[in-house]
Amino acid sequence: MPDAMRDFLREHNIHEVECVIADMTGIARGKILPKDLFLDGEHMRLPKSVLLNTVNGEQPNNLPYVGATDPDMVCVPDAATMRVVPWASESVALVIHDCMNFDGSPVELAPRSVLRRVLGLYAERGWKPVVAPEMEFYLVARNVDPHVPLMPPMGRSGMTELGRQSYSIDAVNDFDPFFLELSSFCKTHALGVETLIHEAGAGQMEINFAHGDALELADRVFLFKRAVRETALRHGIFATFMAKPMETEPGSAMHVHQSVVDARSGENIFTAADGGPSPLFFHFIGGLERYVPSALLMFAPHVNSYRRLSRFQSAPTNVRWGYDNRTCGIRVPNSTPENRRVENRVPGVDVNPYLAMAATLSCGYLGMVDGIAPSEPTDDSAEHIHDDLPRNLEDAILRMRQCPPLSNMLGDLFVQAFCEVKELEFATFSRVISSWEREHLMLLV
Repeated sequence: MPDAMRDFLREHNIHEVECVIADMTGIARGKILPKDLFLDGEHMRLPKSVLLNTVNGEQPNNLPYVGATDPDMVCVPDAATMRVVPWASESVALVIHDCMNFDGSPVELAPRSVLRRVLGLYAERGWKPVVAPEMEFYLVARNVDPHVPLMPPMGRSGMTELGRQSYSIDAVNDFDPFFLELSSFCKTHALGVETLIHEAGAGQMEINFAHGDALELADRVFLFKRAVRETALRHGIFATFMAKPMETEPGSAMHVHQSVVDARSGENIFTAADGGPSPLFFHFIGGLERYVPSALLMFAPHVNSYRRLSRFQSAPTNVRWGYDNRTCGIRVPNSTPENRRVENRVPGVDVNPYLAMAATLSCGYLGMVDGIAPSEPTDDSAEHIHDDLPRNLEDAILRMRQCPPLSNMLGDLFVQAFCEVKELEFATFSRVISSWEREHLMLLV
């Protein structure tokens, strides 16, 4: 156990430690250990199969992925991720773990391992990705009946939002007690949150993160979701990261701004010596254009995700690119040469952040390595273009299975397992008879 972790636990008078990993869905799994057991015992062990849980708690056939004996994996704490849990009633710490085999090799099925694998390929070429995610989410009234549609919550004014309040300061201030506590929690939890705005939907908010290392940002997004949900519960409301939680409101995205720097000089490789865009910049875009449709399963991982990706709903239905063009799936914001970057607007906020980061960086990497030329930039609206992306979860699974370059980047075993997990989720969803079917078909067909 590193001395830094021992010192942290002593300095913060920690009693318990939440030992956490992320499964394929992005759900936190692990154990809560007394401090002394965490310090004195062996590393936490969990069955490898826990990584294969669907969002509703089922598992596909584990045999091809973990073997017939359902063996353990060793979960090794990453000292850099240790934090105080600010909403706990006692002094509790949290630390994210890496999933390892007993021979010291990474478990290929673990999302954090997948992202590390992709970052390792960048490092071999002397490159280091820089990312900055933007997280949209909804605050909603408490609702314990899944058959009842979600509604915006009541704010300090005693009223609920009935219309859209994009960028409204007053609409944010109506939830000041929630946001003040969330801000305090994020600071204590070392999440590096920068900006808060009110988004287009009723009760929809957006948080922006400071740019930085992709693995660190994935960790912070993973922890941020939990922090928001915990804070909402303390204020008598719910927070949801569903991609499309309300029928009449726009969906929620996790836009990812990304650039790549030279690992030695720190200079942005998207910018040439004369200050203009470099060939690698255009090849990165070309990679996104070619491979985002095949990687969509990692940007839209649930059946609900595809309700967001519909026309005229403030979400892309294409992988066209353009300068400062929000109707495109790939946007190039106005920036200085030093800050030249590409924004992937396709991912929903319901993603596993490790996998979404791994996927978008894989697409760009393949474009740079293979020298893929992009299309011409789109200068007008691209909202009429909606034939680039798979239309549903089943189609997205098929596209990912048929893309060997992405499998090579992410790991073939992982891709096969991830697709099986999502196939099982789609099968269980398909058995559900919806209220729409009962309303329109029961007595009319």
